[in-house]
Amino acid sequence: MAGFSGYTATKAAAIAMTKSSALEAASYGVRINAVAPGLVETPMIASQDRDSEPMKSIIASHPMGRIATAGEIADAVVWLSSDKASFVTGVVVPVDGGYTVP
Repeated sequence: MAGFSGYTATKAAAIAMTKSSALEAASYGVRINAVAPGLVETPMIASQDRDSEPMKSIIASHPMGRIATAGEIADAVVWLSSDKASFVTGVVVPVDGGYTVP
């Protein structure tokens, strides 16, 4: 998005660092992954007027038509940290309701 170059650059750096670090650590049996959450229901978001046009627009921009709960983000972290993801490394898992798909 225009006006977010600093934010975008730091996100890109975090993704690149995740992938590079995962390659460096893999031979030691260490897995490195990242979770990229979309908009999450936090106290700050909860304090916003859901009927305001900006909030309606933000929520509508998510293909699932809602924002995430903190628990949904935590579930992704728990899975990546578990033995069920034992052969997963170097990935960035978007937990964003499809926001980054289009």
